[in-house]
Amino acid sequence: MQIGIPRERLPGETRVAATPETVKKYASAGHAVVVERGAGTTAHFPDDAYESAGATLGDQAQALGAELVLKVRAPDDTERAQMKAGTLLIGMLDPFNAEGLSAMATAGLTAFSLEAAPRITRAQSMDVLSSQANLAGYKAVMLAANQYGRLFPMMMTAAGTLKAARVVVLGAGVAGLQAIATAKRLGAVVEASDVRPAAKEQIESLGAKFIDVPYETDEEREIAEGVGGYARPMPAAWMARQSALVAERCKQADIVISTALIPGRPAPELISAETVQGMKPGSVIVDLAVERGGNCPLSEKDQVVEKHGVAIIGLSNLPALVAHDASALYARNVLDFMKLIVNAEGQPHINTDDEIVAACLVCRDGNVLRSN
Repeated sequence: MQIGIPRERLPGETRVAATPETVKKYASAGHAVVVERGAGTTAHFPDDAYESAGATLGDQAQALGAELVLKVRAPDDTERAQMKAGTLLIGMLDPFNAEGLSAMATAGLTAFSLEAAPRITRAQSMDVLSSQANLAGYKAVMLAANQYGRLFPMMMTAAGTLKAARVVVLGAGVAGLQAIATAKRLGAVVEASDVRPAAKEQIESLGAKFIDVPYETDEEREIAEGVGGYARPMPAAWMARQSALVAERCKQADIVISTALIPGRPAPELISAETVQGMKPGSVIVDLAVERGGNCPLSEKDQVVEKHGVAIIGLSNLPALVAHDASALYARNVLDFMKLIVNAEGQPHINTDDEIVAACLVCRDGNVLRSN
């Protein structure tokens, strides 16, 4: 089978869907791989590395004209026009974007959106959300440290003692836990909040203090358990209590990193404009939820702004800032998923009885298979 690796054209997207490491494995399995010239340049994978791994270099049309196309982001209008009906497409295709799914279905693509993979043990090696969120959590702390006008660790010097930075992390999913671990390694005092009761043990195991918002009803506790590892919208009464407690902690913090997202929904507002106004001058907020509207209403997508003396970092694609490592992890996720839809003879075999394949298959034969 021919596999195409096009260059990503979304502004700011520096990742690539296959690396020389995974291309070598595709070639060893008997697949013909065509890589668009320059596809890996922004991730520091040169063309000659792909050639050495067994790929053929081509142009955009050749890469998109392959039987199986591997991408990072969903194809735009120009890219879809160069793809044949029946083409297999694997990527992070945003399964909650009904318009995008409809466009791919109309183009006759058989598309697999890896974000839709169920959070089960067998799918861990294909979990693109976790692999990329892990890097985003790390990079968020690095950006905050660079923006913050002081140091993270406590330092005792002959000229006096410098206090450790106080960091609050909102949301203890993969990105949040990595942010906690990174901030702790840099010497900060860390607190964290999450709606899920199970997150308390994880937060405390990393050396952070859990910001506990008690549940007043069984309904609140049941909702907080989440579904499939994801958070669910909490009742208004609990949100009000959390908002008051988080506002108090944020005003005492030097750095706030917010990561709270609910799949397919706008990001919940956790840091109000009034809270920002009450924070210390020179404080920093990193809003990882900005692509879904942000956890702070003052965040501006893909901008770093200062409001009320607080720097608010609203960069929406942090993994793209560490494109080499992000691509390496993502490419391995894609490689492992491809094994589920290609048989031992190297031909497409889409088994919808496999729960991972069924969950990721978003359009086929002109039909959208996912209802949002």
